[in-house]
Amino acid sequence: MSAPPPADPAADPRSLSVVIPLYEEAENVAPLLARVHEGLADYRHPWELILVDDGSRDGTAERVQAEADHYGRHVRVIRFRRNFGQTAAMQAGFDAARGHLVASLDGDLQNDPADIPRMVEELVDRDLDLLQGWRRDRQDALVKRKLPSRIANALIGRVTGVTLHDYGCSLKVYRAEIIKEVRLFGEMHRFIPVWVAGITDPARIGETEVSHRARERGASKYGISRTFRVLLDLLVAFFFLRYGARPGHFFGAIGLGFGAVGGLMMAWLLVVKFGFGEDIGQRPLLFMAILLLVASIQFLTTGVLAEVLSRTFFASHERTHHCIRWQSDPKRAGWKGAA
Repeated sequence: MSAPPPADPAADPRSLSVVIPLYEEAENVAPLLARVHEGLADYRHPWELILVDDGSRDGTAERVQAEADHYGRHVRVIRFRRNFGQTAAMQAGFDAARGHLVASLDGDLQNDPADIPRMVEELVDRDLDLLQGWRRDRQDALVKRKLPSRIANALIGRVTGVTLHDYGCSLKVYRAEIIKEVRLFGEMHRFIPVWVAGITDPARIGETEVSHRARERGASKYGISRTFRVLLDLLVAFFFLRYGARPGHFFGAIGLGFGAVGGLMMAWLLVVKFGFGEDIGQRPLLFMAILLLVASIQFLTTGVLAEVLSRTFFASHERTHHCIRWQSDPKRAGWKGAA
């Protein structure tokens, strides 16, 4: 027989917050909450469910609120004023989470909430900070979804050094103290393991196989164009992972390289001019050397400005890039499974 939960449910080291972003998933709301409660029915620790409506216009917000009223105070609702994107929705959910552990999944019913308790146990047993789901038997179209995803996963692993099979799977379990240190912007939810690797040992990031189902209701919000956005986001992720705290090294290295090449060209032209007495005024090499030296100065000054901005950013108060229209009162929020 399991021990009774502590007087303060949030003090339980395995208290769990489940975060689900939703955007125009009105048809999936009721079955989603039913599956979450079925999947966590035997979870022996306090848990809460945080549903973030990302500015839906199809009635998702109203259905979410109705289901929350039906299930109880452990179901919390956050509503955005407009559509800010999945990354912003996940960040809002992470900010609101009260559990020591946090799980995230999509609201399209393709992830199975029944995998969460097993993933929590595996995270704790393997002493990980992040456990990433791996949709090994993915139920999506080959050309439109699976093939671009495989290419992106391989590219991300090679560039960042964090090798996982399935970056795109939203089903993850985190330690709250780690994920709350990560600030997500743009469309960076695809690179959460990369950002986590920036604040913890990559060896504490693992993956496990999870179930995956074909979409039954609603329409997918992703297409082949997402592949090109991933490439741009990957460039940004690589920069911040390697040079986020020292951008001057990135721009400075390029500037010094250009300056060295331009300086050597100028030195050779001086030898040609004064050593051999030849005219250098119309030589393409002269214009190339001048261009490289000017570019060198620009990169070096950009590096200095980037260092100033970086220090200002880290010293300033952090601000989110989403706007919440309404949310459940955190002071009245409850826990499922708590006494």
